[in-house]
Amino acid sequence: MTPLSPTPRSTITRKKERGRSDRAELYAVLDEGLVCHLGLVLDGSPVVLPTGYGRDGDTLYLHGSTGSPSMRAAATEVDICVTVTLLDSVVYARSINDHSMNYRSAVVHGRARALSGDEKMHGLRALTDHLAPGSWEHARDVNAKEFAAVSVLALDLAEASVKVRDVGVVDEPSDVEADIAWAGVLPIRTSFGPPETDPKCSVPVPAHVSERVGPSTKLPR
Repeated sequence: MTPLSPTPRSTITRKKERGRSDRAELYAVLDEGLVCHLGLVLDGSPVVLPTGYGRDGDTLYLHGSTGSPSMRAAATEVDICVTVTLLDSVVYARSINDHSMNYRSAVVHGRARALSGDEKMHGLRALTDHLAPGSWEHARDVNAKEFAAVSVLALDLAEASVKVRDVGVVDEPSDVEADIAWAGVLPIRTSFGPPETDPKCSVPVPAHVSERVGPSTKLPR
């Protein structure tokens, strides 16, 4: 696995010690996140939009409607930026200025290309397996009309950066000595709740859905 090789626009300039060069850490952030933000210039103005995505190897797949202006623009060989951020905790310091967050973030630069045919279908599967694993085998297949109405873009992961903060409170020594305010870390947990079956559905909750729920969550009967 080749390490991340910084380019002028993917080089971390602030808090460089938080940068990561291991490509596996890039994969880990992308695979854990569920929504990315797609940034580009649209009609002369910057636009950043939440977008569905999936990954297969060193390719990131972006998903949207064929009627989406941002997706149409991103398919025209323009520079785009895709970000994914995982917020792990809020860090409370003794000083307001030293409050922070623990996070893992990935930023990908490049030019996307629109997919068609079998390659587009592969991208759709990667997207589905990322957001709702197991559904590709369980749900109805995509029909021709649906396939034509969806846009799938491929973005190479060659130009990317990863930044991580995973430490506790960093206060000035004088604030630590004064000890006038609480300091610590407030963890953030994201988890799936019990599945809520559609009222018109008689099919039992399948394993690929129930298995995503934490062991401490009581499933409906």
